[in-house]
Amino acid sequence: MVQGHRDGHGFVIPDDGRPDVYLPPNEMRAVLHKDRVKVRIARLDRRGRPEGRVVEIIERSNQPIIGRLLQENGVWLVAPEDKRYGQDVLIPKDATATAGPGQVVVVELTEAPALYGQPVGRVKEVLGEVDDPGMEIEIAVRKYGVPHIFSDACLQQAKALPSTVQPGDLGGRVDLTDVPLVTIDGEDARDFDDAVYCEPAVLSGRGKSAKKGWRLLVAIADVSHYVQTGNAIDIDAYDRATSVYFPRRVIPMLPEKLSNGLCSLNPEVNRLCMVCDMLITEEGDIHAYQFYPAVMYSHARFTYTQVAAILSNTKGLDARKFKDRVDNLLDLHGVFKSLLKARDRRGAIDLDTVETQIVCDENGRIEKIVPRVRNDAHKLIEECMLAANVCAADFIGEHKRAGLFRVHEGPTPEKVETLRNYLRTMGVPLGVSDEPQTREFAAIAEATKDRPDAEQIHTMLLRSMQQAIYTPENSGHFGLAFDAYTHFTSPIRRYPDLLVHRVIKSILHNERYVLPALPTPGEAHAKLARRLEKTAAARVKAPTHKPRKTTAEVQAWEAAGLHCSANERRADEASRDVEAWLKCKYMRDFLGEEFSGVVSTVTSFGLFVTLDAMYVEGLVHITELGGDYFKFDEARQELRGERTGVRFALGSRVQVQVIRVDLDGRRIDFRLVRAGESLVSGTTATQRKRNARRNAEAAAPVEDETDSVEPGGGAVEEETVWQPRKRTTRSARTASPVQEARRQARGKTASRPASGARADTPSRGKSAKPSKRRRA
Repeated sequence: MVQGHRDGHGFVIPDDGRPDVYLPPNEMRAVLHKDRVKVRIARLDRRGRPEGRVVEIIERSNQPIIGRLLQENGVWLVAPEDKRYGQDVLIPKDATATAGPGQVVVVELTEAPALYGQPVGRVKEVLGEVDDPGMEIEIAVRKYGVPHIFSDACLQQAKALPSTVQPGDLGGRVDLTDVPLVTIDGEDARDFDDAVYCEPAVLSGRGKSAKKGWRLLVAIADVSHYVQTGNAIDIDAYDRATSVYFPRRVIPMLPEKLSNGLCSLNPEVNRLCMVCDMLITEEGDIHAYQFYPAVMYSHARFTYTQVAAILSNTKGLDARKFKDRVDNLLDLHGVFKSLLKARDRRGAIDLDTVETQIVCDENGRIEKIVPRVRNDAHKLIEECMLAANVCAADFIGEHKRAGLFRVHEGPTPEKVETLRNYLRTMGVPLGVSDEPQTREFAAIAEATKDRPDAEQIHTMLLRSMQQAIYTPENSGHFGLAFDAYTHFTSPIRRYPDLLVHRVIKSILHNERYVLPALPTPGEAHAKLARRLEKTAAARVKAPTHKPRKTTAEVQAWEAAGLHCSANERRADEASRDVEAWLKCKYMRDFLGEEFSGVVSTVTSFGLFVTLDAMYVEGLVHITELGGDYFKFDEARQELRGERTGVRFALGSRVQVQVIRVDLDGRRIDFRLVRAGESLVSGTTATQRKRNARRNAEAAAPVEDETDSVEPGGGAVEEETVWQPRKRTTRSARTASPVQEARRQARGKTASRPASGARADTPSRGKSAKPSKRRRA
């Protein structure tokens, strides 16, 4: 498959996992991003990497293109919003629909590009003006192919469901309506997957010899009771695979009647649930557990803020408001402290990274970007969910049933070596072994948490890890230090959880759950499969588990896991894109202003700097570092001046000026003003010109590959550096003033989206999303 690049060249991603093949701009004339082609290797570049020539176009991408409609000298065209499409699309006069100049439209191609002809299309949908509230979300869902409209059959089926629990639903269920279960969620949460209750318990023995502990109930919405295998709601839910969270908007996996109503554990109404009933020792070990269907009644809807306030002051205003529930919350806090003991013994990783939240006004404009505050209430709920998820994985494994596990394997040897070199150069006394254990990473995180550069070190730990995936082959969870782990606690917003519920129910009924026929994996699945193949090939150690015998059942579960994993990545990419757009719009108001910040990433082409207090990241290109010539030291993750010896490394303090904001490219450019306490200066004009030229030649465009994972996974932007090549498309040869202005707005600076690659830490939460996304 062809993967375009904003600078006009492209890459072919081979199906068999072999190295990517570079396509120069002239080879991209007749193809577009996401086309499938056959290439011939023409030569190797100076670094030994293949450069190709297109010999056959196998399949044209049928994905619509989103862009802005422009008129140049009477000719209508659409400039694609995704700059990986390197060509504008011509629109005949009778194919513009109702769109006007400057509006954002969705285009369907009617003629593919040719060697000497641009692509032609027609306007399929008019989205509106680029500054309309919510436009960034409308673009993202179409750009990434996120399903956002439920089928008529799905909506009709949801409409036919009752609004309340019916008497006929109660058969075979345990009545827990008198148990004071409560929900604890974020202030803006609307769908409540889980409720919790805890009480002291005697696990064994009597009197003074009694072994004491806790009884913890985790009640999860029984979505599988209403969403039957293969029905219309199930088909749409499988297609989405996850809810997608944007600032101010959620695209749910299930219709609102279910997600916010019938399935949601809303306060003071009866709801159907699946319960994980656990006995937990004072040391945090799970002594026993059982699963059963039940009916419950939520006795209170708490927010994290309220619970944290009550736990810190049992005589305060919130405690008086919920005086009947205070003792229950204290019991929950007691089991939480026990579970933390077990977490510490396992050596689970807890990384100190900053998570941010975008606060918008009613019109969708950013008011501020603030760090997300984590308190004991968040951690309490997460530990309870982890315990239930572990029990679900154990239950499926003990009964030898097929299902989906959440697997996170250890880092590859290449990542281990890179991390080892980095830690050595940063003066971290602890290292990692050839086959690292989770507690090694945990020890490094703990030993460095009070250092000024702790966030940068923890970011490198995170980047060294692999991504977590859904698969029927259990090989444990590296980040959380579990031998077996799955997702059971969020069936309203995650399809794998719904599948796990069905498997658990089938075991309780002494049956075997059979997956329905699933659609053929698409592009996202193929991309993820290739990435997983590369990772597997890079791993030199033997697998830690015996692979199952391949059967039709296992293959079906593998396909389901691949689908859910790929759609999770798609949702995260769409969310990052929206956040990057909003941050760019926000920073347009600060052009020319100076800010202090810290170097968050160092590359061969410059520094990414995160601004203090604003939590926005932008690029200081290597040509903006002053008059010196800078060399990139990958091992030390720093740029060093050849003449002055000035060094820029992770964590370096800098003062920068906002010089450019590219909304279409989702990037923000800075100019370095001060490095530490020193003003940038010190060379003659001739030296500055010469060094700037050398820096520009050393810097190169990058191919970005961004993964996103959940707690226990790792996200890495892998960057392949190529020699810069001048873009020579047809529009460049006959550039009108409008085209020239648009090209200048796009810029040629290699960068990544302004928000950076967001990675979930293997700690206790998700990043930069509503609170419901925090649960492992």
